[in-house]
Amino acid sequence: MAPAIRACSLVKRYPMARDGGWLTAMGPLDLDIAAGEFLCIVGPSGCGKSTFLQMLAGLEATTEGSLELDGAPIRGPGADRGMVFQSYALFPWRTVLENIEFGLEVKGMGRRERRELAQRCAEQVGLGGFENSYPSELSGGMKQRVGIARALVNDPPVLLMDEPFAAVDAQTREMLQTELLSICYDSNRTVIFVTHSVQEAVYLGSRVVVMTARPGRVKEVIDVTLPYPRDVTSVDFGAVMRPVYAALKDEVSGAARLDRPAALERQESYRS
Repeated sequence: MAPAIRACSLVKRYPMARDGGWLTAMGPLDLDIAAGEFLCIVGPSGCGKSTFLQMLAGLEATTEGSLELDGAPIRGPGADRGMVFQSYALFPWRTVLENIEFGLEVKGMGRRERRELAQRCAEQVGLGGFENSYPSELSGGMKQRVGIARALVNDPPVLLMDEPFAAVDAQTREMLQTELLSICYDSNRTVIFVTHSVQEAVYLGSRVVVMTARPGRVKEVIDVTLPYPRDVTSVDFGAVMRPVYAALKDEVSGAARLDRPAALERQESYRS
């Protein structure tokens, strides 16, 4: 299958205000993602996982290299990509339905049509009965359901998810994972899912990409051929997790070494 997304020699740099230099946060990164694939990305903190996702969403510009969706360069946000954030990013003054239909409203869709679509998505993610509730009245898991519904209501072929379940409890996380698989595989949607959890990556993904410490590159890509639903307690599941952990182990240690000078510098500034 031809790749839906192709990153070639992709680099992201940020200016360093202190010395006028540049910090290479990611790259060069090369990766092909097939249409309909559920790709999970793991890596040490600061390796550029979220940066890559934001570049895919069109929220961050590339510094070097190319990033394409269906053969066309990604130059900004688009309705063909939906984004789900870790921090929910809901409007506190809008109800569940009003949050879900926000993107449709911006596109100029009529009130009745967008309300019907928002209602359908709310029910799809298990929010039936909470349509008129405000974010302050919802649990963390329910807030994230709103975020997922808001991304799905535009029916994007690509769904980008940045540690969406990191802030919820373990039981809710497992429930949301299962529901997400059902929603995405029924629609053959392409999903790029960033997580710090190796178990979550192996449970969800058809492939797991392990990134190096900063600057983030693709260190290893591990195929996950286990059938769904997956049993996290099985011997086969553990056998897939082991190479992911092994690939990640040295990179986490390397990231800690990279961060040490900055940490020491902060300590010195506190002492002074």
